[in-house]
Amino acid sequence: MLKWAQKLGMIALLFVLWEGLSRSGVWNKHLFPGPLEVVRTLIAMARDGQLGGATLRSLGRLTHAYLMSVCIGVPLGLCIARLSFFRNAVKPVVMGLQALPSICWLPLALLWFGLNDSAILFVVVMGSVLGIAIATEDAVNGLDPQLARVASTLGVRGLRFYFGVLLPGALPGIVTGLKLGWSFAWRALLAGELLFVSGGLGQLLTMGRELMDVSQVMAVMLAIILIGITVDRVLFQTVETRLRRRWGLTASV
Repeated sequence: MLKWAQKLGMIALLFVLWEGLSRSGVWNKHLFPGPLEVVRTLIAMARDGQLGGATLRSLGRLTHAYLMSVCIGVPLGLCIARLSFFRNAVKPVVMGLQALPSICWLPLALLWFGLNDSAILFVVVMGSVLGIAIATEDAVNGLDPQLARVASTLGVRGLRFYFGVLLPGALPGIVTGLKLGWSFAWRALLAGELLFVSGGLGQLLTMGRELMDVSQVMAVMLAIILIGITVDRVLFQTVETRLRRRWGLTASV
């Protein structure tokens, strides 16, 4: 209860400061609208269907690209952790590409795929797959060596070892990597949508800028933050907490 009161208090304080700055006259009210006006714009966009349609379009792309990233990233991370060829030859390439910001892939994606969804999907996949692979490798390498020794002593080898010991043992770390990969994918998606007409939340931001409608820009930014927090809290944090309790990494409440 106290935690929720602190969170709500912090949000209320931020809104009060925002409203105070808006009314202070430091900035033109047209360029710095208050939270009430932004929330009114957000509700109006939700009522006329703009926000819902753009959100579904963005989340559809994100889900598609993110699933591809998971299907590639987790096996890649597993191979890097367990196979010497991948560790010696592939890992340096993965680490090098990880240093490249995901939006840098967009020009190449546009040349390869043209102005369509495939270009954005490619950018999102490249933005998240490497992070997932590196986190999976860390999770597998962090597995308790005693667990592997006990499994070996009991004769657990091959696929039984991978699916019965290795992956379940590394699962809490892998889920943390999936959460990290989702945040990378979300950022890459919005960056890609901002740069050309795409029908998603990024396009709503661009429309707000072109119309000089700061209230719309802030409303879409607020919606993006709320969607990000909702996915993090409802999906990833719930799964992460339950896994950690099941694996005895945190005290059950």
